[in-house]
Amino acid sequence: MTKLITQFRSFDRPSQVLMVNQFSINMGFYMLMPFLAGYLAGPLGLAAWTVGLVLGIRNFSQQGMFLLGGTLADRLGYKPLIIAGCLLRTAGFVLLAGVDSLPAILVASAATGFAGALFNPAVRAYLAADAGPRRVEAFAVFNVFYQAGILLGPLVGLALTAFDFRVTALVAAAVFGILTVVQIWALPAHEAETETDRPTVREDWRTVMSNRPFVLFSLAMIGSYVLSFQVYLALPLQADVIAGGGMSATTLVTSVFVISGLVAIAGQLRITAWFAARWGSGRSLVIGMAALSVAFVPLVVVPTNDVFGSWAGATALLLTAALLAVGTAAVFPFEMDTVVALAGGRIVATHYGFYNTIVGIGILAGNLGTGAVFGVVHDAGLDALIWIALTVVGLGCVSALHLLERTGSLDPRTTKMPVTSLE
Repeated sequence: MTKLITQFRSFDRPSQVLMVNQFSINMGFYMLMPFLAGYLAGPLGLAAWTVGLVLGIRNFSQQGMFLLGGTLADRLGYKPLIIAGCLLRTAGFVLLAGVDSLPAILVASAATGFAGALFNPAVRAYLAADAGPRRVEAFAVFNVFYQAGILLGPLVGLALTAFDFRVTALVAAAVFGILTVVQIWALPAHEAETETDRPTVREDWRTVMSNRPFVLFSLAMIGSYVLSFQVYLALPLQADVIAGGGMSATTLVTSVFVISGLVAIAGQLRITAWFAARWGSGRSLVIGMAALSVAFVPLVVVPTNDVFGSWAGATALLLTAALLAVGTAAVFPFEMDTVVALAGGRIVATHYGFYNTIVGIGILAGNLGTGAVFGVVHDAGLDALIWIALTVVGLGCVSALHLLERTGSLDPRTTKMPVTSLE
């Protein structure tokens, strides 16, 4: 904790504000969203297909609008888009707390999603610009705050939802309302926001899409997100498969999230320093992706309780969660730094927006495929196949990243972090 505080204090105020804000953004979001489906299907009595529609609208309004959000951030400024996103999410959560008709819920869900599309690219572009040559280091600290918010949010939400989901929604809205005020008061405008002579939006998008190394990198990184997002899909499904022997599925899922968060919070700075000191950004991405790929090996070995028992199954599940957290921690800072490097420092938020859109489409396809296959292979008694398939997906992305790194497509101008400050 002392090292984290020291690192945090070594950055300028804008970076500090962005890091603390990301913790609050994730805490406010995750105190509500894990319980939304239960609220819609339970107290509101919506049919399963309408619950899926609401959640799908929320996801599409965020993932599908990242490019627009990034473009607006480059044109209107990072600070205004961050403020607009926090304000819109405040309104969306207030609306969720006060309505019970499907059209109004869809509007609220779309608002909360589009809010993320507004502030996510802007936050990352602003942090990269403010940190300068310390980008990798800054994103490592940023990810600690990011994961801490994900860890704390559901715990707060669970306590509040025990009273009423509407209370949870209003508290989450209050968090974003306070964040809106904090942005206005504490976050300086970045000097890049004063630029006036700009190409058209179409020309900006053409610039991004014709950046071949960047597009190839975006496609290669899809696997990273498909694998890391299995914490939300395949691992909870696996918890249901192996629950027993005194362990409930809920306890196992909670343990998965706690372990993922603690590994990231406790290990992020050391992992980043260790990788940077030995390999730099390009090679660290390849090796970090390899770590993500092998994370599913414990579940390949122990896919069910049939041979080794429920405790072995639970251990394999939690070990996979820990390895996924290590791999994600290894990849994230270098991934964010590489986006900036391949963008050449120009229209960075637009590049982040395009990047998030590409990986968002990949996550959707990956989750649909994983969800469709999981039940089939389990019913057929071939449980290990899903974990083998995920491992193969990861190894394919390792090969793609290795090829990009070997051919110099992962920009060699990427600035290395001063690793001694992390150790």
